[in-house]
Amino acid sequence: MVALDEFARSEAILQALEVVGRVQVTELAAQLGVSTVTIRKDLEALEQRSALRRVRGGAVATPAAEEGAFETRLRHRQAAKEAIAEAVAPLVRDGDVIALDSSTSCWYLAAQLVDRRGLVVITTSLPTATLLSERTDATVVMPGGTVRRSARSLVGHVGDVLAGRGRIDRGFLGGHGISAERGLLDLASEEAAAKAQLADACDLVYGLLDSSKFGSFSIHTCVPVDRLTAVYTDSGVDPAAAAAIKSAGVPVHAVEVEAGR
Repeated sequence: MVALDEFARSEAILQALEVVGRVQVTELAAQLGVSTVTIRKDLEALEQRSALRRVRGGAVATPAAEEGAFETRLRHRQAAKEAIAEAVAPLVRDGDVIALDSSTSCWYLAAQLVDRRGLVVITTSLPTATLLSERTDATVVMPGGTVRRSARSLVGHVGDVLAGRGRIDRGFLGGHGISAERGLLDLASEEAAAKAQLADACDLVYGLLDSSKFGSFSIHTCVPVDRLTAVYTDSGVDPAAAAAIKSAGVPVHAVEVEAGR
């Protein structure tokens, strides 16, 4: 068996948890071809990111706090997020200055931009910054702040860092919800504040949300509806919910998701 790296092992562990709800250290070690010590370290790292809860001899799935662990959200409605990212990617040209928030939708967008040259990317996402710094020549700027472990994002006074440094061409932001009255929404107040400050520095702001986010209950406004340039979602979106956003003056682009993707 070819040895898996930590990321691949973590993915395998989380996939197993989704299926059976509980995993055993000894079984994982045998399946993944590593020692039980390595598996325990993997479980500890995942628990620190709120992706699971360790118990005697293994780990169990845990209800996601707030918006959920990044790794869990990355797999949720993956096909829809990938389709949205593919549709949005042509908006980004070589040499652009863009902002990507800590959402998984923006991580998938970043993966679509690996062939762009000379980008300047401001992001609050640790995984997105890692992806772009390893696979592109982009100048990656992280505003700094405090790490939210479950979301693997930076929160804090983003606006203070960006003030006086010029405008960002386009900002791409995800959210936990959206409404015609409140705009783009998030559950965590500190996440919403960071997104709002990021959006304030952008000339154009695009919302990237899979269709399950329409009508989803959320609390804190990230971007008022009148600051949204357009919203991209998938074709599963509720027509009435999309129509409400459109009636507020925001174009809604619903992207088809290929069957079996």
